[in-house]
Amino acid sequence: MSRTFILLASLAAIAAPASAATYAGKPAAAASANKFVANDIVWNNAGGVYRGNTDDSRPLVLCQSLAKKAGQLESFTVNGQAIAAADLAKCNAAAPAASTPAVAEAN
Repeated sequence: MSRTFILLASLAAIAAPASAATYAGKPAAAASANKFVANDIVWNNAGGVYRGNTDDSRPLVLCQSLAKKAGQLESFTVNGQAIAAADLAKCNAAAPAASTPAVAEAN
């Protein structure tokens, strides 16, 4: 009897759908778009922070897709938890290069 229960409980756990994770990224510069789709996630801008939900479990890839569209990010969270600083740096490496003013050479 207990083996049957364990088997049924195991099958139920496997068949249960995964809940969507919530992602949020705050751009370093003012957000320019209110809403866009990147890497199969809809990003909505609310209060200067882009938020989206998906079942996808690749936070770094999602962060990079957001950075490609929104530019450098100050922060990126998954279900309210900030990603590691090293991962945020990798994420921001995907952002388009900002134009920098030319620096004059001293002679």
